[in-house]
Amino acid sequence: MPRVVEEIPGELRAEVDAALAWINAEGDSAFRVTGIVDPEETLARRGDTDGFDLGLVLCQGDLCRREQVRVRRSGDEIQCAPVDSPRSDDPPPLLDPPAGTRNGWLAGQLARHAFVVVVFYRGFW
Repeated sequence: MPRVVEEIPGELRAEVDAALAWINAEGDSAFRVTGIVDPEETLARRGDTDGFDLGLVLCQGDLCRREQVRVRRSGDEIQCAPVDSPRSDDPPPLLDPPAGTRNGWLAGQLARHAFVVVVFYRGFW
């Protein structure tokens, strides 16, 4: 099972920032990084000459998703590309919003409405 860590290792910060900028530019979105998948394995493969796969958990508002990006260093330049991997129709279980996101969202909704009904279904809320 993949391990998701909220703290981005300093050694991967440049690659994570480049991948985030690339994802946001490609999708015309404004995601932010809320976690990294298996950072120890990623650090171990960071020196591969053909690049390495970087797993990120990204959130924008109440939407969170996991993205895999192929990252390759060429001198000081960081190149990003999509990872060719089969996707499952089943939602992955580790994509809940980070701690505290629900509280902020819920407080905002309760400020606008008398009550809120929250339905949890297979990782979606």
